[in-house]
Amino acid sequence: MSKILIIEDEVAIADLEKDYLELSDFKVDICNTGDEGLKTALAGDYDLIILDLMLPGMDGFEVCKKIREEKNIPILMVSAKKDDIDKIRGLGLGADDYMTKPFSPNELVARVKAHISRYDTLTSKSGNVITIGKLMIDKDAHKVTVDGKEISLTAKEYDLLLFLAENPNHTFSKEILFDRIWGMDAIGDVSTVTVHIQRVRDKINTENERYIETIWGVGYRFNI
Repeated sequence: MSKILIIEDEVAIADLEKDYLELSDFKVDICNTGDEGLKTALAGDYDLIILDLMLPGMDGFEVCKKIREEKNIPILMVSAKKDDIDKIRGLGLGADDYMTKPFSPNELVARVKAHISRYDTLTSKSGNVITIGKLMIDKDAHKVTVDGKEISLTAKEYDLLLFLAENPNHTFSKEILFDRIWGMDAIGDVSTVTVHIQRVRDKINTENERYIETIWGVGYRFNI
């Protein structure tokens, strides 16, 4: 049975979400403050977190950031705020999805199921092999395949892909990626990151899978 953590200060909304999720056979816990929610999220073994943006004490942005530093489980952010900047910021900090209140409880349940299913079925790590959908990265063999076909990558393309795949659902700016992959003393420009991202996409994307997402104004993240 999948476990869901709801971090929501409006008790009536949290109880309604819990009722609908439990009807779909999820086990649900509720926290009503950001501090309590963060502590519970980091200590517990949850399959998905529903995180409200406006919370007493620590807000949802900070909670999301701190959870993502330690865990890669799906985070569904909800808020009464409709501004795109809040959505962009939330996704940039590592949230997997963003819903604006009011929303249908049935839609919430559907999104929860979709994210958990995608996380469970597309992510599989065994030893030094990372498998995400049709993409497989064999770290020992330094080999990448898509749908069983080996893909030729340069050393930097491989390093970039591996770094993103090992840190899924986390958005990295071009500056951070340049620092991590090319190093502080590298000669070049951060624009090379954009070029390499596009080359990697061209090589690994399939008709139904788009692994690397651009978060406009923030950076790039690897989706699972």
